[in-house]
Amino acid sequence: MTEPPAPRRGLIGPFTGRQLGAVGLVVVVAAVLLAVVTRPIVPGPGAGSTPLPVATPFLVGSAREGLQVGAMAPELAWTNDDGTPGELKDLDGNPIRLADLRGKVVWLNFWATWCPPCQGETPVLRDIYDQYKDKGLVVVGVAVQETAPDVVKAYAEKYGLAFPIGFDATADVFDLYRVFALPTQYFIGPDGRILKVVNGPMDVPTVQTWLNGWLAPAT
Repeated sequence: MTEPPAPRRGLIGPFTGRQLGAVGLVVVVAAVLLAVVTRPIVPGPGAGSTPLPVATPFLVGSAREGLQVGAMAPELAWTNDDGTPGELKDLDGNPIRLADLRGKVVWLNFWATWCPPCQGETPVLRDIYDQYKDKGLVVVGVAVQETAPDVVKAYAEKYGLAFPIGFDATADVFDLYRVFALPTQYFIGPDGRILKVVNGPMDVPTVQTWLNGWLAPAT
């Protein structure tokens, strides 16, 4: 009776060189994808960066029906559990009120410093704001799920974000606008009604096309 052949030994234990090579390839591909998703953006105005290719929103909750186009955008305020009023404040503690922005087109952007598609969209917000701020556009960032205002302030300073950013520490505005993905965009008309809702990052040409129509002088 012949003895069974001895098991082949690979380069490492029972693994062959081909198997180890396949594992290594998977690791390299995963590392490349991670580098693309988390690559840093270029700081400062006019840096020439673009949104992440084929970027999708970063889910931070279960999908839920959002506010509808044509409805009045809710004020950035709420009632706390103890009955006291609450309102969204910027990074310096000043209130941000939609009522103060009537007559302007408002781009309300829900985002976070740690969110990859939000990072990719940062130059878009910065460049569009610089281009249209004197033409009737107000950009308002709403920072959610952040640890402290100083974290957001450091990010804004690093990347030259000059528009107001609210710190939604209690997620009241996040819930008020029924957000479940970052970034989420609400475009609000001069009359306070919602013009468009977008779950996901924007690109410059699309926003320019919309704004050129909304901000066109009446004839």
